[in-house]
This record gives sequence, C-alpha cells and structure tokens, in this order.
Amino acid sequence: MKNYLSAVGIVTGVLILFVTLIQLNLGLPLIWTIFLVGPFLILWMVWAVLAAPVEVRETFEEQWYQDLKDMRRQQD
Repeated sequence: MKNYLSAVGIVTGVLILFVTLIQLNLGLPLIWTIFLVGPFLILWMVWAVLAAPVEVRETFEEQWYQDLKDMRRQQD
C-alpha cells in the first residue's frame, strides 16, 4: 500500500476510535492521549498526501471538475 493511503487510513481509524471512546465515555486517559497526539497525526497525514509522488496529467483549465468530463460542453 502506498504511504499516503496508509496515512489517511490510520488517521481516519484513530478519529473513529476517538469519537467512539467519547460517545461511550470509556478510557479517559486514552481519549486525552489521542486528543494531544491528534494534531501531529494530522500534520503527518497532510505531509504524506502532499509529498506523494502522484502525477497529475490534466491542468485546471483542461478539467476543473473530476466527476464530469463534459462540463464545458454543457455550459456552451
């Protein structure tokens, strides 16, 4: 698995665990630990995504919306 995908998956899992622990009112020390470590996890995830070796083939002017390839033809 690529580094940026695993970073997103790990941070998402920690977020789901954090919200679940808060809702169930369990593990107060673990909740505080996740709360304090959370910003560093977010920074790690952002760095992993921005540093990922992903090649973008389209420019913004060529394709500005990924879901609709024919958007420019519909506007004209």
